[in-house]
Amino acid sequence: MSTEREGERRYPMALAVLAVAGLYEFIPDDFRLTPSFRWIFPVFLVVFLLVLVIGDPGRIDREVRWLRMVTTAMIGFITLMTIIAAARLVVGILDNSPFASASQLLVIGGIILFTNMVAFALWFWHLDAGGPAARAHGRTDVRPAFVFPEQHQPQLVADGWYPQFVDYFAVSFNTSTAFSPTDVSAVRHWSKLFMIVESSTSLLLVALVIARAINIL
Repeated sequence: MSTEREGERRYPMALAVLAVAGLYEFIPDDFRLTPSFRWIFPVFLVVFLLVLVIGDPGRIDREVRWLRMVTTAMIGFITLMTIIAAARLVVGILDNSPFASASQLLVIGGIILFTNMVAFALWFWHLDAGGPAARAHGRTDVRPAFVFPEQHQPQLVADGWYPQFVDYFAVSFNTSTAFSPTDVSAVRHWSKLFMIVESSTSLLLVALVIARAINIL
């Protein structure tokens, strides 16, 4: 059973991915897999986006297995690069590696935290209730992983409302900064575990970066 709804616009998700690609240029080579990833990473992300736009032009409403696989590969690539950068930052801080200044350390930490937020937002958006195309079609055969307040107050939103990328980015932002889901409830095991990992990662990075920055000052 399904209820057809208008597919969501792609540009919020695309802008978030492009922001990750652009900010990656400001990370020193020591925090990349190899120095060549300065250009490999953003080029790959742009290619992923182009493939998705060509495969599903306009609003996101085409349910095709290969498009899901491309989206998964793109998010996995972002996640892998984020893990590498975060791990090298933590190791560098614990090993007392030299940083040019406290501001440089804060910039690197801020970029990694933002990239981490986007990565988790993309996973939430991609996996919840079968993904954006499935949500657009109103499929009910895939259980949702998140419950949003708008779903209990339909009089406050437009007819046919369903969560889109901005909603999942807000969930990820709140999980990363407030270390809690705030007004959104996670109702599946995988979504709860993802939020635990995101909160723990953010808490560790914030604590280490701020402590080291104060030490540099």
